[in-house]
Amino acid sequence: MSEFKMPSLGADMDAGTLVEWLKQPGEAVKRGDIIAVVETQKGAIEIEVFEDGVLSDIKVQPGTEVPVGSVLATISTDGSGASEPPAEAAPAPKQVEAPLKPQESSPETPEAPPSAPKSAPAQSTSHPDISPAARRAAEEKGVDISALKPGPSGIIGLAEVEAAAAPSAPRIAEMPAPKPTPAGGSRPGINLGAMRKAIAAAMSRSHREIPHYWVSQTIDLTPLYIWLERENRQRSVADRLLYVVPLLKAAALAVKETPALNGHYRDDEFQPSDKVHMGVATALRGGGLVAPAIHDVERADLDTIRVGLLDLVQRTRAGRLRSSEMTDATVTLSNLGEDTSDALTSLIYPPQVAIIGCGAPLDRPHVVNGRIEIRRLMNVTVAGDHRVSDGRRASQFLGRFARRLETPEEL
Repeated sequence: MSEFKMPSLGADMDAGTLVEWLKQPGEAVKRGDIIAVVETQKGAIEIEVFEDGVLSDIKVQPGTEVPVGSVLATISTDGSGASEPPAEAAPAPKQVEAPLKPQESSPETPEAPPSAPKSAPAQSTSHPDISPAARRAAEEKGVDISALKPGPSGIIGLAEVEAAAAPSAPRIAEMPAPKPTPAGGSRPGINLGAMRKAIAAAMSRSHREIPHYWVSQTIDLTPLYIWLERENRQRSVADRLLYVVPLLKAAALAVKETPALNGHYRDDEFQPSDKVHMGVATALRGGGLVAPAIHDVERADLDTIRVGLLDLVQRTRAGRLRSSEMTDATVTLSNLGEDTSDALTSLIYPPQVAIIGCGAPLDRPHVVNGRIEIRRLMNVTVAGDHRVSDGRRASQFLGRFARRLETPEEL
């Protein structure tokens, strides 16, 4: 029997609110299955299980806010699946919008107001049998929850909302512009005021505990842009590559060759990683920043990275991420994008030991073989942790990064 606990989903997280169970007692689970949904300052996070077994006993009910490390459930790993009796004197938890138990349907249903437009979701904020996370997702996606049926748990959950929204889910490029959000306010799935506090807490800890150093280099992206133009002419519009895709691959390969920048610093020691899970700093519409991970970037081809990045950005902005994406990043890349500032000096996100900051690619005069030419240049700054590495290691990484970008056809 093993314990399934509330995970820490970031250096700034002290507690989370359990909003939905996606598995019920007696159901088999395997490593990687999404078993529950927890709400934090960064949105609704899907929590994965990391071992095979049978969900034996649920200790915490939806709507309960619990500290990191609290036992949420037990998992039988011996195949018995026997449930343990609940604790007799558990402290009264803090309730946050707990969904009610399913009720028997009434023989009479109130008629909708005759003036209500067809496109407006009916009872989208008052339906008693829907979890808070599912309600927010329904509001964001325009799903009429009055037409949905409860799932196996007896309530309408995220799975039911996603299934209803899937046939008409738009691509990122087709999404309508979001409504303006007041500074420090909130939007469906994400409390931006709480997120700001979380970012401030994490960066304060980073600045206080990590002895930073910074090393910068200007990298010539002209070969990359020439190759991208030629490559994208052979692709459909939907499959074309943004320059950030080969940027991620080249950075991952260079980090793989510079292991002192890749891993975590925990318990007063560096724990290097043999895989590169690249955190991608993603700005949220209306404010806020999240850096979830794309896994095994050094081994993925460009199309796999392209699809993964599109999916990750879409789910990040919808407040729908997985726990592994929030905790597994071994190094982060922060890319300002085109038509922005020309340099970026970042702070490391604990417990990582490095972050790569990329300014905007800009056309500038540059000396090539003794002649001045107009080239597409990008300033890259690496922040490193002096407890693990020094400026020489960061400089070696930048040289490897530049060489990878000079031969993009080999990525």
